[in-house]
Amino acid sequence: MNLSGVLFFPVTPFDDRGELAPGLLAEHISRGLAHRPGGIFVACGTGEFTSLSEAEHATAVQVAVRTAGGSVPVFAGAGGPLGAALNHAKAAKDAGADGLLLLPPYLTQGTPSGLVSYVRRIAEVGLPVILYQRGPLVLEPETVVELARIPGVVGLKDGLGDIDRIQRIVLAVREEIGDGFTFFNGLPTAELTMPAYRGLGVSLYSSAVFAFAPEIATAYLNGDDRLLGAFYAPLVRLRNRVPGYAVSLVKAGVRLRGLNVGTVRPPLVEPAPEHLEELSGLIKSGLALVGAA
Repeated sequence: MNLSGVLFFPVTPFDDRGELAPGLLAEHISRGLAHRPGGIFVACGTGEFTSLSEAEHATAVQVAVRTAGGSVPVFAGAGGPLGAALNHAKAAKDAGADGLLLLPPYLTQGTPSGLVSYVRRIAEVGLPVILYQRGPLVLEPETVVELARIPGVVGLKDGLGDIDRIQRIVLAVREEIGDGFTFFNGLPTAELTMPAYRGLGVSLYSSAVFAFAPEIATAYLNGDDRLLGAFYAPLVRLRNRVPGYAVSLVKAGVRLRGLNVGTVRPPLVEPAPEHLEELSGLIKSGLALVGAA
């Protein structure tokens, strides 16, 4: 899978009635494309995947594929109950998406062989699959090797941040599968942990910041390490104050940059006024630091 640079995870805009706003999604993605992301991951975690109906998910993927126009790969979120995950995968394939980001199965915890069967069923739809290790899905190296042998499974996004575990996984997959399997750092505000991941040989990452401040995300990609202490560290401290801020702060950031993408859906909550003010200040100082104010 040919992915490079910063991976763009757009938010999912809702209108004043709380319904999906396809036109705003197209505008949001178009603004991001102007900053040359390495790929678009639509209707995923930042896109409030778990709050979307299957019909909304399908529409979001269609909009992303149409807006990208083949300029970058488009991956769609999929996951949850097997039936829903299969529907996500089929809708993404019908829309012309390039692949899937497969989120963990919902609640039910089975054996490694059960997970392999789950992933195999979804991969059989025919789109390349990137697995998402996060939350309850904690994988052992031998399980990742077995998953990587499934035809169509092409990568792993790590959302745990267990450096020892991901190092053992990378080494095992490289030894058994080779270099063609893609790894990337999928932690919220991944830039802060990228020095550690680069040390493991993982150079690809998703950027929540790209959704609302692509100028900052691009400057960091191009080597401006001043941003780690001046922007990313305080952003992580703000994000950690309230559960769900990893998504709601991003959506608020998009609004602060002038695109009214609406609010988050429950159970996520909107940032408190003082936190919005802090986010606004961080964005302004970060843009000024990279000369994009």
